[in-house]
Amino acid sequence: MENILTIAAACLVNDDGEILLVRKRGTSYFMQPGGKLERGESARSAVRREIQEELGLCFEEADLENWGLWEGPAANELDTSIVAHLFKSAFHGQVKPQAELEEVLWISPELALARDDIAPLLRDRVLPNLMAEQRQQATSR
Repeated sequence: MENILTIAAACLVNDDGEILLVRKRGTSYFMQPGGKLERGESARSAVRREIQEELGLCFEEADLENWGLWEGPAANELDTSIVAHLFKSAFHGQVKPQAELEEVLWISPELALARDDIAPLLRDRVLPNLMAEQRQQATSR
């Protein structure tokens, strides 16, 4: 029987249009910062808590644009699916991995999509949506 995890994740984008990816200690896939919801916690509260724990960053609820819900395979856990609440925000500054994170990486969505070590959520939903949004913004200027 397959396990199902409910998570909240953030797509953080810098001024250069790069996305922040993180890799947890002992894993091989990069993903967005975020994690599992605690009992009774809203998705928005969970993503704010996880960003604080993993990166030491504080976001106001209004800073996080709701980017919808995604369902699919988990990156680092066999026989597990995720239901992911996605959020997006601009971020200006430096980050250092904390808590269970081993590595952080700022990368263009196009270069990230070419990698073979990114999570299914990134590959299938986040990066294509981010690239489409960036193309649309470039053409409307």
